Amino acid sequence: SPLKSDYATEQKRGLSVWEGDSRTDCSEVLAYLRFTGLSDRGERRFVQHVCQHPHSGMRNWGAEAVTSLVKAVLNHKFEPPLHQNVKLQVSVLAPIQELSVIPHSDIRQRQLDCVLQVLHSCGDTLQQGWPLILGVIGALNKDHSEKLVQMAFQCLQLVVTDYLPVIGSEHLEVVVEVAARFGLQTQDLNVSLTAIGLLWNISDNFFQNRQRIKQDLDSQLSDKERGKGEALPPFDALWMCLFRRLGDLCVDSRPAVRKSAGQTLFSTISAHGGLLQQNTWRTVLWKVLFPLLENVQKFSSSASTTRDQQATGNILIHHSRDTAEKQWAETRVLSLAGVARTFNAKRRVLQHLGDFPRAWSLLLEYIETSALCRNAEVSLAALKSFQEILQISRDTKDKSDDLDLPQAMLRPPAAEEIHRSDDTSTPPSTPPATQETISDSADNDIPLWSAAWRVWLNIGTNATKPPEPQGEGPAQGARGERVYVPSQNFLTALILTFPPLFEHIKARFVTNDLQQFSQVLLSALSVPVHGDASPFIIPSYPDVTITPLQEASLQAMEALVKAVRGGTTSLQAMHPDLFDQLLTCATFGVQAPSYGAIQAKAFGSVKGPQVDWVSMNFVPFSERALEIVVDLYRASCSHPSVISAHVLQNILKPYGVMRMYSRRLAVS
Repeated sequence: SPLKSDYATEQKRGLSVWEGDSRTDCSEVLAYLRFTGLSDRGERRFVQHVCQHPHSGMRNWGAEAVTSLVKAVLNHKFEPPLHQNVKLQVSVLAPIQELSVIPHSDIRQRQLDCVLQVLHSCGDTLQQGWPLILGVIGALNKDHSEKLVQMAFQCLQLVVTDYLPVIGSEHLEVVVEVAARFGLQTQDLNVSLTAIGLLWNISDNFFQNRQRIKQDLDSQLSDKERGKGEALPPFDALWMCLFRRLGDLCVDSRPAVRKSAGQTLFSTISAHGGLLQQNTWRTVLWKVLFPLLENVQKFSSSASTTRDQQATGNILIHHSRDTAEKQWAETRVLSLAGVARTFNAKRRVLQHLGDFPRAWSLLLEYIETSALCRNAEVSLAALKSFQEILQISRDTKDKSDDLDLPQAMLRPPAAEEIHRSDDTSTPPSTPPATQETISDSADNDIPLWSAAWRVWLNIGTNATKPPEPQGEGPAQGARGERVYVPSQNFLTALILTFPPLFEHIKARFVTNDLQQFSQVLLSALSVPVHGDASPFIIPSYPDVTITPLQEASLQAMEALVKAVRGGTTSLQAMHPDLFDQLLTCATFGVQAPSYGAIQAKAFGSVKGPQVDWVSMNFVPFSERALEIVVDLYRASCSHPSVISAHVLQNILKPYGVMRMYSRRLAVS
């Protein structure tokens, strides 16, 4: 330590330079700073004043003094080593961190240069100095230039790449927080996307070193914290920090960041969620997944529907992503699909949570809201998510995308197998016995499946409701709004969802349910096709075949026929209602159904200029429906409900339609 008189003399000289002309040679200040050695808080405050001086030369001398002293001390050979003296190491690094409050970019640049040199020279011996170093790296603000952000991110990349295994387990949460800050900064998009990749690398490190990290965190847990039964285990709390930060990035204002963060979040949960304890999944549901769905739905509903030319500039953007609303629709699709896959993959774990019925109902509510959204992409994706949580397997191609229908009934997948909506690989085969049974005993919980059935009815009833009478234009509603008509893809996916769902609810399926289903089915079949899309959906003459929606409807009715023929007494009593539904479909062959006040041209009569709406060709569909009627009557003609309801008389009423089938009727 210097003598008191010498110390006072040097301090006086330094202050005289500080208060004097800014053009004065700053070498005396540097000599003073090196002389004092930054050993006192008052001296460090003085250095901060020097580094904030309006003259750049004065600031640079002050920063040079701080950084050179810190590097010199860290490289000095102490006995015992510096990393064993925690208090001293923190005191040495504190002046570097205190420079973070200075807004000048030149000071920030010197600070980051010092941190980078410290990492290269003694990064493996920092020990308790990591929070200070990470705090310096993550000290971002909106005034920093793109170059400064890139310099700071270079330091973070070095930490994650080279020093993550040697960082104390108690400091790993700080690493996650700092990486998330770089993901949220808006100066450099590439840095944000790369930061999300670093979060994935960090999660991989957590997994590879899970035993060591868990032991270290548990050993540092105090007795008081151990007594808190509701607190998360330290290792699970570390994962929750990672999930929350990724969830924040999923609602970023930039579409590319949202998409990358969403994919990383759900991939991380899928890959490493098995490490979490069962009770932690309750926190994942209510603190990460459901808040994510709520925020995405809120931002998607309030997004702008007009293209922002200033934001896009001269970049050519596809018409499906040229507005904020369409970009948020993509995020909504990704989020809902990810949550549904998580529910399906972790079904056995989630079912043992006490609030699983509430979580199930809330997820169904989000699915219903999204399915009734007027964005075709969101509504179709909601039905795919509905199928996901109902454990409906997919073949090599997604049936609702290309509208090719399966040849057999859809079956639930075995165990916890996940089939992604964009998966093009063939799912592994499973034994027939496994495919025919429900994967878990809790799947038989009638209230859960009854809630799913109500959601299906709500979606079907509201989505197929005809629009109000049109305004002046053919595509305008009563209020001048454009008429919304669900797409054939959406309706096909909706009807395809019924047979597997029916397998879960047929034990309590009553006549009223059949009537409601019939109403949804007939309304869906009545929906016309827009004139622009008709050449791609309606087959051309003479290649007259049924459409995918009609095929799905026939499969749904065949599932009902099978259940009624071999079911309980209450199901067999539905024979008359089932015949009425089939006969109504049969009459569509001679008189196509109307859809509200929309005027649609009949199939085959569209010539010349394009029309707005075209009705389907129902002749092949009507023939198939009559075949089902004939087969069902042969098997049930002696049933009391069929005789008392005069089903044969109802069949023969539209004789003009069915005369070609009258010879095939078997009259008992």
